[in-house]
Amino acid sequence: MSPGLGFLLLWALTRVSAFCPSQCTCIYHGRSDGTGTRSVLCNDPDMSDIPVNVPVDTVKLRVEKTVVRRIPTEAFYYLVDLRYLWITYNSISTVDSSSFYNLKVLHELRLDGNLLSTFPWEAMQEMPSLHTLDLHNNRLSTIPAEAGRYLRNIIYLDISSNKLTTLPTDLMDIWPPFSGIVNTNPGLLPQRVILGLQDNPWFCDCRISKLIELSKIYEPSVVLLDPLLACSGPENLSGVLFQKAELEQCLKPSVMTSATKITSPLGSNVLLRCDATGYPTPILIWTRSDGSPVNNTVVQESPGEGIRWSIISLNGILYKDAGEYRCKAKNLAGTSEASITLTVVGVVTTTASPMKFTKRPGTQPSNVMQVKTELLTERITMASPTTFTASTLSELQNRKLSVNAPSKPLAEAKRPVKEQPAVTNKRVQQETGGKKEAEASNNTTLSAAIQKVTIKNLQVVDQTERTAVLTWKAPDSPVGIALNVVYSTYGEKDKQTITTDIGKSAVFINGLTPSTKYTACVSPKGTQPRKDQCVVFTTLEEVAASSQAQLLIIGSGIACAVALPLIILLLYKVLKLYCKKGNSADEDLAKETYVKFETLSLKQRTIGATGDLWARRSTAESERMLLCSRSSIDSQMTFKSDMSRPEYLC
Repeated sequence: MSPGLGFLLLWALTRVSAFCPSQCTCIYHGRSDGTGTRSVLCNDPDMSDIPVNVPVDTVKLRVEKTVVRRIPTEAFYYLVDLRYLWITYNSISTVDSSSFYNLKVLHELRLDGNLLSTFPWEAMQEMPSLHTLDLHNNRLSTIPAEAGRYLRNIIYLDISSNKLTTLPTDLMDIWPPFSGIVNTNPGLLPQRVILGLQDNPWFCDCRISKLIELSKIYEPSVVLLDPLLACSGPENLSGVLFQKAELEQCLKPSVMTSATKITSPLGSNVLLRCDATGYPTPILIWTRSDGSPVNNTVVQESPGEGIRWSIISLNGILYKDAGEYRCKAKNLAGTSEASITLTVVGVVTTTASPMKFTKRPGTQPSNVMQVKTELLTERITMASPTTFTASTLSELQNRKLSVNAPSKPLAEAKRPVKEQPAVTNKRVQQETGGKKEAEASNNTTLSAAIQKVTIKNLQVVDQTERTAVLTWKAPDSPVGIALNVVYSTYGEKDKQTITTDIGKSAVFINGLTPSTKYTACVSPKGTQPRKDQCVVFTTLEEVAASSQAQLLIIGSGIACAVALPLIILLLYKVLKLYCKKGNSADEDLAKETYVKFETLSLKQRTIGATGDLWARRSTAESERMLLCSRSSIDSQMTFKSDMSRPEYLC
C-alpha cells in the first residue's frame, strides 16, 4: 500500500469517527466497489436520551441496554437511509405518534424488552416499507381494531410475552392472516406470515375463535412461533391448549327496525320496535339523533340465544317527540345500528274575536256606538293531516296579531260621533246580521250532528257490590264533543252525571248500593239520552258478616261431631294393640324359661277302691336331676308311707 493511499484511508476513518456520537460506536462496512453501509451501536448504560447526531448515512441503528425512557417526536427524520432500527431492552414507556417520521425505507423495527403499555399503530403510515415489527416482552394489554389497516405489509409480528387477553374481531376480519383475503400484490406481502402470540393470558371466548381455529389446522401462509398456545380464562378453560378448546365464532349484530319512517297524529301513542341478532346475544340501546338517551318506557326481551328485541313506548306524543330514534346493538363482535324517523302531524286551529256593537250607557242610542271585542272561534277543517311547521306557526302568529290589533276604521268607530250617516249604520247592521246568521247556521249544523250520535255496544263489563265498569262505542260522534254518563236507581228521578274525557269510551262508577237495580245512559253533553243509549244492570248482593259467622260456627260443629268419634275409635285401637303386645311378650318369656313347670303338675290316678289320690306324674331321671339341683345335703329321701314311692325334695 502506498503512503498516499494509507494517509487517505486514515483520514477517512478519522472523518467517520468525528461524526459518531460520544456514547456510541460507529462501524462502516465498505465494499470493493467503493460503496458501503454504516451501522451505529449505542449501549452505554448511562445513556438517557436518543442520540441526535447520528451519521446521516446510517443504515442500521441499535440502542440497547440503556436507561432511555421515551422516543421523542421526529427523532430520526434525518436518517433517510435507515433500514434497521433496534431499540431493545431499555426503559422506554412512551412512543410519540410522530417518532418515526420520514422513515420511508425502514424494513425492520424492534422495540422488544421495554415498558410499552401502548403503541402508536397509526405511526406505521410513516414506514410504508416496514415488514418486521417486534414488540414482545412489553406490557401491551390491548390492540385496537384499527391496527389491522396498518399491518397489511407486515410479514413478521411478535407480540408475545405481553398482557394481551383478546384480539378485536375487526382486526381479524381485516388482517389477511385471519381474514383469508387474497393478496393482490405478492411483491408487498409474501405468502407466509410469522406470528408470535405465546405467553399471553388469553381469555378464550368467541372473539379469538379464528385464532383458535388457526392453531388447529395446518396453514402454510401462517406460521406460529409457538403453536402450543393455552387459555388462561375462563375458569373452565384455564390451562387448556388452543388445539383442544371448542368455541363458537362471534357474530356481529344485525339490526332491523319495524319501519324506517312513521307518521302519527298529535297526541297518539306510538310503539317503535327494533330486532337484533348476533352471538353473543347483543344488548340494545335507544338514543336520539343528538346522542341523548331516551327516557320513555323501554322493554327488552331475549326469546332465545342470539336474538333480542326492544320496544320503546311513546304515549301522547307532542311535536317535540318528532325526530330520529336510533337503535344500537352491541356485543363482543362489534356494534351496528338502525334508525326510525318519527313525524308528528295534527289539526291547526286559530282563534279570533268577533265585532259586536253595543250602546254606551247614558248616551242617545242613535248617535253613540262602541266596538267591543269578544271571543270568536274560527275552526279550520282540513281534508288531510298537515305537518305543523315553522311557516305555519309564523302564519298563525301574523293572523293573531291582525285580529288583536284594531284597524284604523275600528279605532275611529270607538270615538263617539254625534251624527252617523244612515248608510254607515245600515252597513254595520248588515255585517252584524250576516255574522249572526253564519253562527246560527254553524250551531244548527253542529246540533244536528249531535242529535244523530248513536251509542253502540253499551254494556257493563265488570261489576261488584258497589262498583261497575261501563263501556260503549260512539263511531259517529263529532270531533271535540264530550259524552255524559247519567246513572240513577231504576225508576227514580234523582240522577248523577259523569262527564267523560274527549275520545274516552269507558267509565268507572263507584259508590253504588249492593243488590240494587240501576239505569245508566250515555249521550252527548247537553242532550237528553234516548232509550237506545241506556242500559239496566243490578249490583251484586253483599253477604252479611253475621251470616258468614253463623255458617262458620255450623261448619265447625259438624266437623267436630264427625271427627270426635273417629279420634275415640283410634285411641281404643291403639290401647288394644298395646295390651295385646304386652301379653305376647309374657308368653314368649314363659316359653324361654329354663325349667318347665309342667313337670311339677299333679296327675290323677286311682288306687284300689279307696278313691282317687293325687300323685306326681312319672318323670325321667334327667328331669329329677334338674329339679334337684342343690347340694346332696339338702336332697334327702323321705318316705311318706309304705305305698308311696321315694321322692326327691328340693
